[in-house]
Amino acid sequence: MTNSIKAVQFGCGPVGCAVAKMANKRNNIELVGAVDVDPAKKGKDLGEVMGLDSKLGIAITDDIKNVLAKHKVDVVFHQTVSTMDKATPQLVMLAGLGLNVVSTAEELSYPYIANPDRAKQIDDAAKAGNASILGTGINPGFLQDSWPIAMTALCEKVEHIKSVRVQNAITRRLPFQKKIGAGCTLEEFAKLVEAKTLRHVGLTESMYMIAASLGWQMDKVTESIDPVIATQPAKSPYITVEPGQAAGVRQVGLGYINGKEVMQLIFEASLIVPESYDAVYITGTPDMEVVVKGGVHGDIGTASMVVNCAHRVVEAAAGLVTMNELPLVSCSADK
Repeated sequence: MTNSIKAVQFGCGPVGCAVAKMANKRNNIELVGAVDVDPAKKGKDLGEVMGLDSKLGIAITDDIKNVLAKHKVDVVFHQTVSTMDKATPQLVMLAGLGLNVVSTAEELSYPYIANPDRAKQIDDAAKAGNASILGTGINPGFLQDSWPIAMTALCEKVEHIKSVRVQNAITRRLPFQKKIGAGCTLEEFAKLVEAKTLRHVGLTESMYMIAASLGWQMDKVTESIDPVIATQPAKSPYITVEPGQAAGVRQVGLGYINGKEVMQLIFEASLIVPESYDAVYITGTPDMEVVVKGGVHGDIGTASMVVNCAHRVVEAAAGLVTMNELPLVSCSADK
């Protein structure tokens, strides 16, 4: 069995609580602290905030130094923000304390192209603090980058990669349904896209990770974000969509080399998708097609990736690391 490590949950929102719940089940991870800036959560037991039937004896604090004063911490589960501009100060602070981090900040998954300066800032801080920092999750982190990358190991050559993630969002959390624009008028949808508040964050990062792993030098990358328009009424427990309104989002990333398309990543989530699925299609030698019928639930998959990567990050060399640099990650046993 892998040696047990001590972990802190940093960010106790829905995703953070999902991570903490999963970590609490593992026999090789011990939760010793929790951090959140929400005054309403300060002092509450983590088990209570997670919705457990019993308390964990872990009081949520707004300063991780309060945890470090009592415990040696091996890894921090960081679930707070999505973008590099917001995540960088938090990650630099954690690195400065010598803490290894597994973060779900989507733009951290492969930041070297879109955010090179912030990536260097985090990498420098992590190396100075002898800490390792990883950005991961279900997507980005696995379904549309690590998974297709791993599939190419069976190939003599690869000519084109297509990855598709299609989700029926009716059973997802309200924040996710808002994130994909469900219930917006087309004018509202367009304004949110322009403000960059309506999108799947991390699609281009996934493209760059795949390209780097295959040694591809893409000379053109495009990304489009369009509404999935309802043709009849649709309803979730939280949102009602009328015909002509946006029921969700369809986002497409395309990568080219010498004018030829070599990569296509499609992300679609709406209240009117008939069936969820995740798929990777590789054109090469050999051609391959792998489909996960029903798809993978986002919150469960993200929590699994974070928890299952914890030991790999603790063992990794100091600095900013990405999923294509880590040894193979697998599930570990529950208690």
